Amino acid sequence: MDENNVMASNFIHDFIDEDLENGVYNHVQTRFPPEPNGYLHIGHAKAICINFGTAEKYKGVCNLRLDDTNPQKEDVEYVESIKEDIQWLGFEWKECFFASSYFDFIYECAIKLINKGLAYVDDLTADEIREYRGTLTEAGKNSPYRDRSIEENLDLFRRMTDGEFENGERVLRAKIDMASPNINMRDPVIYRIAHISHHQTGDKWCVYPMYDFAHPLSDAREGVTHSLCSLEFENHRPLYDWFLQACEIECPPRQIEFARLNLNYCLTSKRKCLALVNEGIVDGWNDPRMATLSGMRRRGYPPKAIRDFCEKIGVSKAYSVVDMNLLESCVRDVLNDTAPRAMAVLDPIELVIENYPEGQSEEIEVDVHPDHPEMGKRKMTFSKKLFIERDDFMAEPVKKYFRLFPGNEVRLKGAYFVTCTNYDTDENGNVVRVYCTYDPATKGGDSPDGRKVRGTIHWVSADDSFTATVNMYDRLFNVPNPSDESAGDFKSNLNPDSLVVLKNCRIEGGLKGTKPGDVYQFMRKGYYCVDINSTDDNVIFNLTVALNSSWK
Repeated sequence: MDENNVMASNFIHDFIDEDLENGVYNHVQTRFPPEPNGYLHIGHAKAICINFGTAEKYKGVCNLRLDDTNPQKEDVEYVESIKEDIQWLGFEWKECFFASSYFDFIYECAIKLINKGLAYVDDLTADEIREYRGTLTEAGKNSPYRDRSIEENLDLFRRMTDGEFENGERVLRAKIDMASPNINMRDPVIYRIAHISHHQTGDKWCVYPMYDFAHPLSDAREGVTHSLCSLEFENHRPLYDWFLQACEIECPPRQIEFARLNLNYCLTSKRKCLALVNEGIVDGWNDPRMATLSGMRRRGYPPKAIRDFCEKIGVSKAYSVVDMNLLESCVRDVLNDTAPRAMAVLDPIELVIENYPEGQSEEIEVDVHPDHPEMGKRKMTFSKKLFIERDDFMAEPVKKYFRLFPGNEVRLKGAYFVTCTNYDTDENGNVVRVYCTYDPATKGGDSPDGRKVRGTIHWVSADDSFTATVNMYDRLFNVPNPSDESAGDFKSNLNPDSLVVLKNCRIEGGLKGTKPGDVYQFMRKGYYCVDINSTDDNVIFNLTVALNSSWK
């Protein structure tokens, strides 16, 4: 990342400036700590930009730490996808760590708490613990096992570790305050039994630390100075600080919270996204309709657009929902400047130039990009038979329709003026062929006699174009907040038209050999990306974003 992309100052940086000025820390170290239980989504992009951008601003360090404390839901597939997404966004971590690398240290901290009388083994079931915890308005009550001796707790925790007990039979809890107004402080569970193999540590452990316990200790072990996290952890901050103090951590990190990114018409719940994947509703985690970074990459979103988007929405404490239109606008801004132009006819009908010599063809040179002459020219073949868009012809034109209709003259982009003379229909009355004459003096798209035409349409040669499949994507859900349970089951709000597949599109011949990930502006249509499943024999394009916003 270059200095122009470093984050603008915000309240997080104000806190950091204060800490540096007061000598609390003499450097800045952050981390991005996702759990490898799913693919990263657009909300994670904001956290990535904040953590990596903050470290870069202060010439500090940002590490990647995989929070793998729940092996039941985690997988190496997710670890690799997380790494790929971060690098695709344009960031590099200093070191890659795993919370599981600190299991020995975290375990020692648990023993320390037991020895200090600040942790105990509890035999209550999960339901009983929930019942004893109380409510937001009523205090909890002490577990009958809360006053076990240090010796008994040490013995039971050792036996838990040795695998003597079944899953859920016992837990280790911190001994804090069951009457605390902060429900997170009411003797939280810090270790549970889970007889399951771990993707990093294998079968070494059958007890695993809970997130609230492992997270501050992992931060401390790594030397993190500022633990930047989303706002839902604000109520956990007292617990974060309590663990660090109780475990006698010197120079503990400071937790600072920011509002998470909420994007309308998107689903970011990993549980619900996994359901969409497992039930085949979408084509995997990287389906272009998903709000995952891998889905956006497959759809053709440039990483710079996502970084620009995160910069525009800023960093705040206030809950807000960002409109999809802003993200699409950022995508358009980047692609408008970078994407090569091309012509593609998505719903083709044949156009025959009656007075063009039979068997003749010629090369037409057009700009690869109108604003970047350094990108050069591309060559298109012009011939007697072309393809144009079906909606660029109307046998009986409506008012203010300036494209092709009998007797009307239009410009073929970069080529000639043509005048419609006739058309053919099939047995159902559908137009299948349009006839025109062309003016040879208008090559290049201008008339030497100065006459003007009001319509310009794109085209491809019937001889030098190829057939491709184009996936037309729309929003996956019909409601702005698909996670809102009051709107019904989230799957009942799926948009049935979120994917429309066009099979017989015609693409200009110069795009033969295009590779997955290549993005083009199809003139007058939008931006399209070559899909990862595209081959030379079966070319597939995905709609990235239309030229004009379709979002209301």
